[in-house]
Amino acid sequence: MSEIVLMSDPKVAAVAVRECGERLPDVRGGHGLLVDERKQDGTGAFAHLRPAVLDRLLDAQSRLPDGLRLLFVEGYRPPELQGRYFAEYAAELRAANPDWPDDRVRSATSRYVSPPEIAPHSAGAAVDLTLADADGRELDLGTRVNASPEESAGACYTDADGIGAQARANRRLLGAVLTGAGLVNYPTEWWHWSYGDRYWALATGAPAALYGPESR
Repeated sequence: MSEIVLMSDPKVAAVAVRECGERLPDVRGGHGLLVDERKQDGTGAFAHLRPAVLDRLLDAQSRLPDGLRLLFVEGYRPPELQGRYFAEYAAELRAANPDWPDDRVRSATSRYVSPPEIAPHSAGAAVDLTLADADGRELDLGTRVNASPEESAGACYTDADGIGAQARANRRLLGAVLTGAGLVNYPTEWWHWSYGDRYWALATGAPAALYGPESR
């Protein structure tokens, strides 16, 4: 497995943001995406994305073989919710590893939850998703969406060893269509893909991110 740049790496935070000001449409608005409601919230924030990200998802879906669809799980995440998720997971890791210094806790936390100040989800630039068949049944991709490194024994990493041949093939298919549409993966989470955020800019060599944290 190649070296992974984590969200907590200073190189990510150092990327400039040139906010383009795009609003966040609801992906449920007749765009043809299959939307799962496991992350449904009171305001429907989870189902919003920047338009350029949505366009790329629809492009990716058009690249799939007949009978397969993308299953959208979560897009936008308000900064306060992102901050709560980060703090809760950091507290779990700190309790389980009381000898870890703060910088190690922060780094380990960012394998699974991005620091709120740079989180792609809070910029409306990231999506958690998987593959489904024509009837909306999820395919086997080796772990559930949002499985932590501890729960999955590291199988949540995109290039993890030890998953089945079919799950590996499904991950490769998902990666091929999303990469082909211009999105980038966070390598500790096979389901997390983004466009226009700081992590995307660092991964692609773009001069700046297009999107920063957004309150809506």
